[in-house]
Amino acid sequence: METTRIDGRAADELRPMEIIPGINKFAEGSCLIRCGNTHVLCTASVEEKVPPHVPEGEGWVTAEYSMLPRANRERTRRDIAKLKLSPRSAEIQRLIGRALRAAVDMRKLGPRAITIDCDVLQGDGGTRTASVTGGYVALVLALRKLLRDGAISELPIITSVAAVSAGIVDDALLLDLCYEEDSAAMVDFNCVMTGDGGIVELQGTGEGRAFTPQEQQALLRLCGNGIAEALALQRRVLEETS
Repeated sequence: METTRIDGRAADELRPMEIIPGINKFAEGSCLIRCGNTHVLCTASVEEKVPPHVPEGEGWVTAEYSMLPRANRERTRRDIAKLKLSPRSAEIQRLIGRALRAAVDMRKLGPRAITIDCDVLQGDGGTRTASVTGGYVALVLALRKLLRDGAISELPIITSVAAVSAGIVDDALLLDLCYEEDSAAMVDFNCVMTGDGGIVELQGTGEGRAFTPQEQQALLRLCGNGIAEALALQRRVLEETS
């Protein structure tokens, strides 16, 4: 796949990705994930209670997402200043929550809730996918702490979960779009997958034109390869902190 990209990457190449665990000493689990110029702080907090809708004896995993006022090129107002969550933030945090719940056996978690806070320090495209990938690491670190403290008898992890974006820009299929590419994309595509290759969620939108089933499958393969790299990084980080 040959194309010229703004940062010199190949069409099927991820931006440099780094996950720094234990970035917050107070949270049960935390990490800072950097995907190129997108930086997201992910913290996992445990509460010994669950929302009313959760079946008896089961746990819950949820997420909250926000961008700092200067995470972007111009300052944006905080959601609290508007007295409501922005529709974009609400949609993204629901995606993160769904993705991370796919990784956990709620019965083994027991009657407690884990909230993953994903705060974008700097946004340059792919903040939702970075939040899923980093959020998983923070979640596992929090679960390990519960295990060490004797609150659970085994790690309730079913599988790993990671995410990446792709898109079609000037009719070229590109992996892991930066902001300039994302804003010019004809097709925007986000993918969440498990460590065993299962698909948790696909978000594909024809921004500038419709896309074909063949292009969808090509984008899915592109994302699958990128997610495999993200999963490998997660494993290395978690092995180094075990």
